[in-house]
This record gives sequence, C-alpha cells and structure tokens, in this order.
Amino acid sequence: MSRTRFSTLAGTAAMSLVLSGCMGGGEIPDASTPITQSEAQQGAQYHPQLLAEFGGTYDGPQAAYVDSVGKNIAFQSGLGNARSDFTVSLLNSPVNNAFAIPGGYVYSTRQLVALMNNEAELAAVLGHEVGHVAARHSQRRQAAAQKNTLIGGGLAILSSVLLGDSGIGNTLSRGFLQGSQLLTLKFSRTQELQADDLGIQYLTKAGYDPRAMGTVLSSLAAQNALDAQLQGRDARMPEWASTHPDPASRVQSALTKAAGGTGQTNADVFLTRIDGITYGDDPKQGVIEGNTFIHPDMRLSFTAPQGFYMVNGTRAVTIQGQSGKAQLTLATYNGNLESYIRSVFTELGGEQQQLAPSSIQRTTVNGIPAAYGQARVNNGNSQVDVVVFAYEFAKDRAYHFTAITNAGGATAFTPMFNSMRRITATEAAQVVPRRIQVVTVKSGDTVASLARRMAYDSAQENRFRVLNGLGSADTLRAGQKVKIVIKGR
Repeated sequence: MSRTRFSTLAGTAAMSLVLSGCMGGGEIPDASTPITQSEAQQGAQYHPQLLAEFGGTYDGPQAAYVDSVGKNIAFQSGLGNARSDFTVSLLNSPVNNAFAIPGGYVYSTRQLVALMNNEAELAAVLGHEVGHVAARHSQRRQAAAQKNTLIGGGLAILSSVLLGDSGIGNTLSRGFLQGSQLLTLKFSRTQELQADDLGIQYLTKAGYDPRAMGTVLSSLAAQNALDAQLQGRDARMPEWASTHPDPASRVQSALTKAAGGTGQTNADVFLTRIDGITYGDDPKQGVIEGNTFIHPDMRLSFTAPQGFYMVNGTRAVTIQGQSGKAQLTLATYNGNLESYIRSVFTELGGEQQQLAPSSIQRTTVNGIPAAYGQARVNNGNSQVDVVVFAYEFAKDRAYHFTAITNAGGATAFTPMFNSMRRITATEAAQVVPRRIQVVTVKSGDTVASLARRMAYDSAQENRFRVLNGLGSADTLRAGQKVKIVIKGR
C-alpha cells in the first residue's frame, strides 16, 4: 500500500477492460494484423495509469534485461515492424502477474520474473501476453463486458468472493475491491490456450526452447499452491479471484504441444542478470511479516486476526478469511473523522444505493484518535454488516479499514481494529527489503543446507524448491546456479 497511490476505482475501471493480464484449444484467430493507429493511441493513454496501478516501474539493470528479451519476443508476433514498436515494463509489484495492452505495451511484475529460472521462461510469459494482444482477445472480452454495466458486469463478480451473491456487489465493489491484483479481466480457457499456442510459436521463431511455456506455468502452479498453504486458504480458489488464473490446468497442454522442440534456455545468463532483484514487498509500500503489516513511511502497524491472510496492493492492504474481508486504505481527510467515515460509506454505496452508518462512535486506539460506524445491508435473502473504522494520524491524514462480514460477524475484526498503532523511527529503520541472491552450488551443498539461508522463519525448503523449480525429489549438483532470498538493501 503506497501512501501516494490511492483513488476511487471509477477512474480505472474502464482501463481494466483493455488489460490482457492473466498468467497467472480451438482455432487461433488471425494474429498477424499489425498494431493499428487506434490501438497505439489506446495503449499510450492507459500506459501511465497502469504503471501507477501496479507500483510504478522497477528500474535498474534487471529492467533493461527484461526490456531487451521482451522486445525480441514481441517482435516475433508481427504486430510491429521493429523492436522499438514495443514498450516493455518491469513493474515494482510483489504479485505474480504479467499482461499486455493493445498498442505494443507489455508488462511483467518483478515478482514473476524472480520466480522464473531461465530466459526462455521470461520470453514465454511475455510471448503469451503478446499472444493475447495479437489475437485481439481483450477487444472480444470488452465487447462481452459492455453488455452489462461497467460496475455490475466488469467488477461485481469479484464481490462474490466474499458475498456469494452479486446483488450487493453492484453497490459495494467500486469502493471496496480496490486491490490492483483484481483489475484484470479473466480470459476464457480457450483464449488462454490460444495465447499459450502463440507464445510457443514465438519461442520457436526466436530460437528458445518451447518447453519453457510448460515449465514456467508449472512454477506458477507450484507457487499458487504454496501461497495457499502458507495463507491457510484453498489452492483451488476460483480463477477470477487469483492473480494468475489456473496455470496448473495448462501445464500438460503446453508441454505436449512443445514436445520434441529444442532451443536455448540461457539459464545462467538469466540468473546472472536478475541477481539482486527485490523479492516480496517493497518497504516503500509496506511489508507483511506473518500476520502483521508494517509501513515504515506511514509509521503504522496492525495485526490481522487469526485465520486471515493479507495481500498488499499499491492502494490497499486486503485482509481475507472465511468469515469476512477487510481493506486498509486512505482517502481525502478534512480533519473530521465523522464526516470522513460518512464519505467512505457514501462512496461504497455509489449511485445505486444510499449507504450510511446507523451511528458513529468515537474512541481511542493505542493513543490514536479513532471512530467507527456500521451499517447492515440486505444481500439477497441474507444480510451483511459493513464497518468503517478510521484513525486520525495527523490533522490532514487519516486511514481506515472497511470490513464486510455476514450479519453479526463484525466482531471477528475487533482485535485487528484494536491492534493499529504508530511505530517508532527505530522500528521503521529496521524494515528492509528482501532480495534474490544467485549462488553457485558448492560440493557438499544440499537443498536443505541452502534452504536454511532463506530469509524466512517458516517453510524454508518448500520456498527454496518452488523458487528454483525443483520437485520434491530433485537434488543439486556442484556448479549449478540457484536462487535464495536474503534480507538487505
């Protein structure tokens, strides 16, 4: 969550209709038509907004390397006449995602790049996204979405993650579900497979091993399963609630289509070039450590309730569990907590429903002036409680939780509301980023011995194996390059 990146979703909802994000069958449409002037203008319009939504660009030598590989693979599509026709951006985001938009704009998060193990896998991911653009998949999805209203059709389905029904989602989703990881449209399974096929074609034309499409999808599936295990959630969560839709179901298909293919992987070059890349949360956006969130710039910290997990986005921190969902974010503050809370409820209700708290209570939390309000809202045949709990950190700055639970269940978040506190300058200085360090396996090194160097308190070996694309029975050999995660600036 970045202090400088917040706004209502209304300004970005239209943008989500052109995103070709997924990473997370059938005949391939004509994918050889070059970028049109209209598509170029559309991409140029949305590009700066996308950078802001996904944490901005990640600069440095790793970004230059991704740019070079991305332009080379995009050129294979025939969308442009030169590599310079494409803009490839490495995003400063801790989620595993990649996408592209019409006009030759291609994106990958640094987190996804860190999960890869060779250059061919990087080319595969970017080629897959270019394939969506070449096949004009986003335009087809946009046409389908326009059959419904922007909020009801484009975003309301996301609210059923929590609510199980899109009725109230039509009025709440715009203000509540703001995580950037939920902005991309879901492509159909047929379109995903078509993009995989095109990506494999581009890999072959560029001289890469086409099997890289299958291996990177396998790593994504393993990471998704590990994340679910660590967060205590179901790894089979619906595709539209995931940052990289269902890679597991596409692994075997991609490997079968690439069977017998040969080419370069450039593993050692890739690992050398991404050495030092930031891994996980950027302290400038706050970090999640276990069930605690701490933001050194905002000077705040809170703890999620037992049984809940957190996802840190550029504009909000999402807290989710079986009994409800909450987000921490901020809005414009005029020095009055009561009017602040009422304005948040008004924004949540939107144009379709007037939403207001039944009352507002003032309190103090760990020395911080605070206030909260609650409203009970009909949701089909049931009811849900909506709570806004706000804190005044300065006369011109406030933060708030928005929580939604089944009626009577809001007390599940009480410990979290009461855990909000200011942090000291000393605590803030101790928050340092994690980074990828590439090491060469020495004689006597084992998976277990290298995993103990991972900068985590739990699941060190599982994290090491997934990060390096190693199966449960795979071993290491002397001279092999592998990745570990360390702490340090």
